Amino acid sequence: MGSTGTAIPHLRSTKSGKELVVDGRPFLILGGELQNSSLTSAEYMDTVWQKLVDTHYNTVLGCITWEQIEPVEGQFSFEELDKVILEARKHGLHLVLLWFGSFKNGISTYVPSWVKTNPKRFPRAKLRKARGVLETGDVLSIFHEEAPKADARAFAQLMRHLKEFDEKHSTVIMVQVENETGLLGDSRDASAAAEKRFSEPVPQDLIHFLVDDWQHLHVDLRNNLINFNAQHKAKGSWVEVFGKGPRTDELFMAYHYAHYLNNVASAGKAEYPIPLYTNVWQNYVCEDGDNDFPTIVGGGGLPGDYPSGGGTTTVLDIWQKFAPSLDFIAPDVYLNEYSSSCTKYRHRNQPLFIPEQRRDDYGARRIWAAYGSYQALGVSPFGIDTQAPATNPFTKHYALLDSVSYLVLAAHRTPNSSVGFYFDELNADGTDPSKPLTKRFENIEITIERCFVFGKPSAGSGIVIHLGDSKFLLIGWGFQVRARSLLPDATFTGILRFEEKVVSNKEKGELRTLRTLNGDETRSGQFAMMPSEEPDYGGFPICVTIPARTGVAEVEFYVLEDGDA
Repeated sequence: MGSTGTAIPHLRSTKSGKELVVDGRPFLILGGELQNSSLTSAEYMDTVWQKLVDTHYNTVLGCITWEQIEPVEGQFSFEELDKVILEARKHGLHLVLLWFGSFKNGISTYVPSWVKTNPKRFPRAKLRKARGVLETGDVLSIFHEEAPKADARAFAQLMRHLKEFDEKHSTVIMVQVENETGLLGDSRDASAAAEKRFSEPVPQDLIHFLVDDWQHLHVDLRNNLINFNAQHKAKGSWVEVFGKGPRTDELFMAYHYAHYLNNVASAGKAEYPIPLYTNVWQNYVCEDGDNDFPTIVGGGGLPGDYPSGGGTTTVLDIWQKFAPSLDFIAPDVYLNEYSSSCTKYRHRNQPLFIPEQRRDDYGARRIWAAYGSYQALGVSPFGIDTQAPATNPFTKHYALLDSVSYLVLAAHRTPNSSVGFYFDELNADGTDPSKPLTKRFENIEITIERCFVFGKPSAGSGIVIHLGDSKFLLIGWGFQVRARSLLPDATFTGILRFEEKVVSNKEKGELRTLRTLNGDETRSGQFAMMPSEEPDYGGFPICVTIPARTGVAEVEFYVLEDGDA
């Protein structure tokens, strides 16, 4: 891994949105995030690097903390960070640094001791408790000047150092600004400074934005603006304009958090303008869940149960408008329904990046939807340094994605040319939780479904890429594809050619044919089958379903019409 000298890491516009460019070439992040404080120790990371390489990660997300680089105000140290960068570079890995500055998971535990112990200079937020009691929160108030100034100065120093130390190498390709920002324990700060701001007139730039851009606002935000939308000329305090309640509190906090992070981000971007983003702890309600975990695990459905003011879809537009130095807002997706979360965070055609998600088989299957259907820059399971490559489900998935990354990125640049999908394990009662997926490409419709076996069907996941006409590239395991012509006179659609492929040149996306498939591999011409690695024969005495081998195949369909001889 070395720089070509063409440009620093940056986002480039395509017909479908934006792609990440590293060393002058489009780059697909096969990411993973370390445990919270792992990257603070080069000695500890020496026990981890090779495991990450063997799991086929190409990008590692890890923290750089304010308390680490500025233990004494005005005195900065990057010695440990430099060691980490050099080792990542040595192992051919890129880094996304997570700036744990003022905020980490809705609190301020990573700020330096000189910030923690000086509440007069760096006041804390106040949380409203029962019987009118105000409790001091473990989080900085955003309604004072000193904290954002100090944070911005430190972040600028970090970015200046990255430019000096790493610009020629592009080891660090993005930086996350803060972590899961927002207020926990209350829907808004109730400190004296915050109360004063809350009672003042709503800033006109916010009102004008909501009015002028109403039709483009996310539906989740519009649904919370009933009182605002009913007014002819909105003006007055936050309660007078938006009504009283936690959603108004959330809007108030989002507007001011966005400004806070924008101040920090702009200071850093002025020093070294590589892509910057912030991540979001999602609001979670059971009916939108991707599983049956209790609500409390994910925070909850009300601001303050999750960090109030963070960039959830209820206030996402506010962040996109008032934090322009952030290139995008990224969702952490653990419990929410995965595909709908991907859809929501392509809002205003911003790029999708999932910096935190589940690291198990269940999570690994879902990444194919992010890459295949939502043109994700990348995804990142959390807690990767405590997993072994041999048992990590991402080892298999990332190995295949790494081999075909050129082809996936090419599909990203062509609108609506690919679809990603996943099929979960069958329910205990044998019912199927995953539905077949149907998608139209020009004059042909394909159906992607769980692969047939005589016994118990397996889980599956993958991407189908349209290569033009009636040709498709199939990547993954545990699924099958059938086609139907949409031409008005079509009477038959069949498989013309089905070939198992291997990647002969990963850098150029070149494939060669390993075997020409037919017969049993198509269930007598019905499907292009991509079985799992261990298909269940269910006691059937003839082994007619071959195990998946390369995970890559190409199929071409043909059509007969009325009047054909």
